[in-house]
Amino acid sequence: MNKGKNEMLKKFLRWLIIGGTLFFVLSNLKNNWDNVTSVRIENHGWLFLFLALVTTVIAQIWAGWVWTWILKSYQQPIKTSTGIGIYMITNLGKYLPGNIGHFYARIVAINKAGSDWGTASLSVLLELLLLVCAALAIAVIGSGLGWMKSSSSLGIQILVLGLILIGIHPKFLNYPLKILSQKKKIAQEPVYLTKYPLVPLLGETGFLLWRGAGFILAWMVLKMITPAQILPLLGTFSFAWLLGLVVPGAPGGLGVFEATAIALLDTENFPAANVLITVAIYRLISILSEVIAAGIGTKLVKDKAKFFS
Repeated sequence: MNKGKNEMLKKFLRWLIIGGTLFFVLSNLKNNWDNVTSVRIENHGWLFLFLALVTTVIAQIWAGWVWTWILKSYQQPIKTSTGIGIYMITNLGKYLPGNIGHFYARIVAINKAGSDWGTASLSVLLELLLLVCAALAIAVIGSGLGWMKSSSSLGIQILVLGLILIGIHPKFLNYPLKILSQKKKIAQEPVYLTKYPLVPLLGETGFLLWRGAGFILAWMVLKMITPAQILPLLGTFSFAWLLGLVVPGAPGGLGVFEATAIALLDTENFPAANVLITVAIYRLISILSEVIAAGIGTKLVKDKAKFFS
């Protein structure tokens, strides 16, 4: 009897989470759609809008692929196509309040694939740290070379980047697992990271370059840019995206990304009106790309009940 009630409760909670995710995604989609449709877009602008969407969808697939590299580093028994699918499906969880739903969903999925909770959690944490490293590295280079203005000290940015680069070394990253296995006396031996995750770090940098390219194409929906404006836009995007990622409580970085991009872009070269419209266009593209990617993900994950029940 209790087992039946537990199953019903699990199903109810699952559908509640799915319904909540769809509500927040559709709500944000509608708000940004209204902002974008109020702008007149020329014929060439629609082409750049399409290219920005395609580029951002590719970025989502790329991110899922890089995540499977991390899983393989932890010897997780998940096929590449399945891992990419899980990543893209769970990505919509970021729009739930708290901005952590996608991380939790991935940990649960990895655990259901046969991993212990500690290893599953660290594999998801490592992806987050690599994303922060990649975005901060681009932002540091951008600040140092004068591509963008930044409200924070370049020295602090470099210090934080250095600490994270040291922190993702296996010697430090494996330490929590060792402590956990000793204290809890886990029957299943945790899988430790055996080498520095340089290749996944480069992969996450590639992801940000894909996303940055999408942002630049979104800018070109309204106005063509000069080659000299590409690097400032890329540096600004990376820093704004980073803050949207790490600021707690902002679903999908909503509001944080927009405010940071507006604050960082020089109004002399990037008119404030264009910045406001461009970030609205890019937010619309970002949400649409994640919905499309999640749809692709449902085709890649064959045994959905195993990972999402």
